[in-house]
Amino acid sequence: MDLDLRKLRYFVAVAERLHFGRAADDLHIAQPALSRQIRALEHDLGAPLFVRDSHGVTLTDAGQQLLDDAGPLLAAAQGVRRRVSVAARGIRRLTVGFRVGVAVTPAVRAFETRHPDVIVDVQRIEGDEQAAMLLDGRIDVGYVRLPIDEAGLRVIPLYTEPRVAVLPADHWLAGKEQITEADLAGEPLVWNADPSTQPTRRPHPNAGYQVRGVDETLEHVAAGRGISFLARSATVFYSHPDVSYVPIPDLSAEQVCLAVPAARTSPLVDDFVAAARATAEITAECGNYEMWQLGGESAATNG
Repeated sequence: MDLDLRKLRYFVAVAERLHFGRAADDLHIAQPALSRQIRALEHDLGAPLFVRDSHGVTLTDAGQQLLDDAGPLLAAAQGVRRRVSVAARGIRRLTVGFRVGVAVTPAVRAFETRHPDVIVDVQRIEGDEQAAMLLDGRIDVGYVRLPIDEAGLRVIPLYTEPRVAVLPADHWLAGKEQITEADLAGEPLVWNADPSTQPTRRPHPNAGYQVRGVDETLEHVAAGRGISFLARSATVFYSHPDVSYVPIPDLSAEQVCLAVPAARTSPLVDDFVAAARATAEITAECGNYEMWQLGGESAATNG
């Protein structure tokens, strides 16, 4: 039995809203037609996906499982469309995503030596879009930082790097040569992800701000709304007159990985993965060198 992607999209619309009427409005179809499509999908799968009663609509266990799996499937289909469109134009292109602070140049140069006819684009990505951009084909391969939702992805560890504390410039610990995790106990935390992904459990769990990206993080920290953490290499690219970066050696290191869609078969992607693995040590050293040679002055200024 082949899974009908249109029915799957209809299912996701209902599952996310738990309301057939609102889902039908959003999909611009009649509610009876939507109900028929969902019943047909349940018949195809041989399992009920929703419980419909006087209290409303809820997912069954089978429905929850399908919802968990549907995102990567639909994104992968979108990725196929993107790649076919590019191929139809006769373009050989590879798009590499990277998180701030990761030096992609060593791998790109190694790859281009073997594939001089391939256009390599690079695109910076944020933490909350790592998996989505890989699955829907906006990038072909990504240098990512953990954590990442690994559903539908193949994740390959490359190297680790230390984190630094990001503090307001007038913080009592700003300008220290280094601090410990215990020094920050009770501090409100400015973080860009679910609290379960925080690198420390010391800051106050019910305080602070949730942000997206380094720019927002620095602005909140500068305003005194909390402290945060960055990978050491990322601080090379960002300075702020009201922020201080301080090494925190006992904090868990950040893991840099390479990620590709698990179902993707591509000799070009495989060759880039090989180039990235072969140059991982150089990439890590680039970050360390830049931090101490370029970031040292910035860190001192910020401190």
